[in-house]
Amino acid sequence: TGLVISSYLYSLLTPLPASEISASYSTLMIAGLLVGFGTRMGSGCTSGHGICGLSRLSLRSLIATMSFMLSGFIVTYVLVHVI
Repeated sequence: TGLVISSYLYSLLTPLPASEISASYSTLMIAGLLVGFGTRMGSGCTSGHGICGLSRLSLRSLIATMSFMLSGFIVTYVLVHVI
């Protein structure tokens, strides 16, 4: 109960940050479907493979985690150095 009460009190005492989503609802729906499809196709999410799968020494999770990391490195390199 302390967790719930403290969260409620914190929300009363501090202003909420303004958030604005500039994407349309159709774009958000398509993005959500792609995330769901990727999760299904990859047999799990990134944190599931990285934390649970690797701790179980799963080869599938090792390959998936390496793929996620390599993709992140490539995208970061392109965004920082190419574009």
